[in-house]
Amino acid sequence: MQFDLSAVETGTMVVIGTLVFALLIGLFMMVSVFSAMVLVGLARLAWYLLARAVVGSVRGINHGWDRLVHHASTVELPGDFQVDFVTDFRADYQGQAAPSTGTYPRVVLRDS
Repeated sequence: MQFDLSAVETGTMVVIGTLVFALLIGLFMMVSVFSAMVLVGLARLAWYLLARAVVGSVRGINHGWDRLVHHASTVELPGDFQVDFVTDFRADYQGQAAPSTGTYPRVVLRDS
């Protein structure tokens, strides 16, 4: 059985063509929205992984620094390297008056 397209009215052809065009636009929009959701999800995953890597490296650096400082505080230097910084500092600057700019609130009040 052959279907003669010339027997279909013009109005019917316009309606069918409009429906087919609407279906194509709908399919295009669905594919576009789905691909946008996938890209946003991948970008969010990448951002999450990058943030976790940065936070992990900062925590690792802090942990290493804490271990280094703790280890340095437990190390005892031989007798030749023992220095009392407070008494040596006072002995070097004995008799010299330190310049003074006043207390902090006075400086703030004077500048305002």
